[in-house]
Amino acid sequence: MNMDFLYHPYHSKRNTVFSKKGMVATSQPLAAQAGLEILQKGGNAIDAAIATAAALTVVEPTSNGIGGDAFALVWVKDELHGLNASGPSPNSISIEKVKERGYEKMPVHGVIPVTVPGVPSAWAELSERFGKLSLKESLTPAIRLAEEGYPLTPILGKYWSLAYKKFKEILTDEEFKPWFETFAPDGRAPKIGESWSSKGHASTLKSIAETNGESFYRGELAEKIGSFMEEHGGFLSTADLKDYRAEWVNPIKTDYRGYDVWEIPPNGQGLVALMALNIAKGYKFHEKDAVDTYHKHIESMKLAFTDGKAFITEQSHMPLSVDELLSESYASARRDLIGDEAIMPEAYDIPKGGTVYLAAADDEGNMISYIQSNYMGFGSGIVIPETGIALQNRGHDFSLNPDHPNALKPGKKTYHTIIPGFLTKNNKAVGPFGVMGGYMQPQGHFQVISNTIDFQLNPQSALDAPRWQWLEGKKVVVEPHFPNHIAQALARKGHEIQIAADEGMFGRGQIIWKDENTGVLMGGTESRTDGSIAAW
Repeated sequence: MNMDFLYHPYHSKRNTVFSKKGMVATSQPLAAQAGLEILQKGGNAIDAAIATAAALTVVEPTSNGIGGDAFALVWVKDELHGLNASGPSPNSISIEKVKERGYEKMPVHGVIPVTVPGVPSAWAELSERFGKLSLKESLTPAIRLAEEGYPLTPILGKYWSLAYKKFKEILTDEEFKPWFETFAPDGRAPKIGESWSSKGHASTLKSIAETNGESFYRGELAEKIGSFMEEHGGFLSTADLKDYRAEWVNPIKTDYRGYDVWEIPPNGQGLVALMALNIAKGYKFHEKDAVDTYHKHIESMKLAFTDGKAFITEQSHMPLSVDELLSESYASARRDLIGDEAIMPEAYDIPKGGTVYLAAADDEGNMISYIQSNYMGFGSGIVIPETGIALQNRGHDFSLNPDHPNALKPGKKTYHTIIPGFLTKNNKAVGPFGVMGGYMQPQGHFQVISNTIDFQLNPQSALDAPRWQWLEGKKVVVEPHFPNHIAQALARKGHEIQIAADEGMFGRGQIIWKDENTGVLMGGTESRTDGSIAAW
């Protein structure tokens, strides 16, 4: 991408960052610095991403952890590779067994919604295939942060406090005691500016580093996880962990006005972003802050999301293939439904999410788009005692309706919200991008790509521009600083517009673009959180 194309500002709260040798963009300054440290020690972008991801489990536990899942898009030697590090449901679980425990839908917290975590396997796979340094070297900064501690940043402190207050009220069973011992050791959440450390977390990272992840799936950590889950009636077992390994996959793409937009294939929801772009590319958008632009954007996303929620799951269980859902005939048929008024699709109840995203690049041309999550904040609320391992709750997205494509089955991967993005043009890398945040993610991808390609915004401006999120039916929530006259005009078109109280539900994004002529990197980081770019 030629940088002359991308100088347009949009009321940016920060400046776009430029660098030559390397760049790491993520939601926590200390995590970005961890990645930069590894770059400066001779590591490449992949090593830096691993270091940053591991550090994020320490410095942003409100959104991710060692017991979470991950996905990555990796650009190496002019080729894009995909990694799916989401895990399947336990082999002993079933719809009948969950219903026998009194549930009509999958619970949010506790041992039941825990699926096989993929994060440690993601680190090991990335390091083994593409890293220049050992996994032990890449995890060193994160281990140091866990041992020595760090002061909480403002947004981190806010969400930690909110989670503690919520968990104190609802997580009263014995199985949740280790969460409070780990994340509220003084009987409260740590305050903004106050330091927090976790010797157990550091010990676990050391074990993962020294065994290239083996201890988590086939060693001492696996035994601790299996023992705790068995003691508290969970389905996840040491056998489930033993059988797991992150999977290398072929990324999927769509052409949007001459650029290829790439996502991870299902079970991830990246397909939703591509479907929405396919619908929207049938229109010409001449002005960003125009009612017609927002209307068609919302309607395109609404239709794509309705279909995504209906069809996306593990690919072997999908009633329609990826190729069918990305076909022009399919996009055209959905586009034909869009008129001047907001339409009512099949409604879905969309919850909020908790995820971290990072992008990294180096001077060798390597780039990586990486996302990691425990889901819905701290995840299941289950922490394995004295290990710092907070387990995700991805099984919550399974349906207990046996006829639904995403129905719970043993050893099956559920519909997954976390998605990394990547942009190329003419088979050359433009760079990694992502917007984390549950079901906001494909909507954030869609908006960032349109901001970049349709309206020529630079990375920071593309992230800072006001966002909207379709919820269900005709309900659309917009940020507090969303243009009021456009919100009113959308309401006159039948959209049920709600103004959010804060920016917390609109995701957190990072972007790194590369100039095709000079090799210069330019990055944007999320102003809605404690975002930071480390560069040299």
